[in-house]
Amino acid sequence: MFEKVLVPLDGSEHSLRALDIAIQIAKKFKASITLAHVFSVTATPMIMPEPTTLTPSGIPTVTPAEISKIVEATREVGNRILSDGKDKVKSAKVEVDTVLREGNTVQEIVKIAKEGKFGLIVIGVRGVSKIRELLVGSVSDGVMKHAPCPVLVVK
Repeated sequence: MFEKVLVPLDGSEHSLRALDIAIQIAKKFKASITLAHVFSVTATPMIMPEPTTLTPSGIPTVTPAEISKIVEATREVGNRILSDGKDKVKSAKVEVDTVLREGNTVQEIVKIAKEGKFGLIVIGVRGVSKIRELLVGSVSDGVMKHAPCPVLVVK
């Protein structure tokens, strides 16, 4: 039934709890697990007037080299999260693979699920308030709405 299980990880307690459940499911159905981490680093450009007395002082600027360093550091954190998860799955004697992507979290998780023809996504839920969830949405909600397969949301 579930030959391939996708588990998005962000390093949170909720995602690690989802991983524990996914390992149990994978063992029961002799399935493999793919761990996915999606990161996003955005730099919002600020349009500044030519240097005059109107230019605000003390506004930090970020150079392309600094942005590159931030992206690389974020990628390293993602790789560490995936590596820790992979060790946990391997210790449970379940076949495991990892995917690291940059982009919109919901869109990338759904894309991975479609491309990999996964039978199940097991995802942790973040404890956000209903008001905040209405304003910013939630990854688990977005994945549930757009996934090509069943989604198990773990509290």
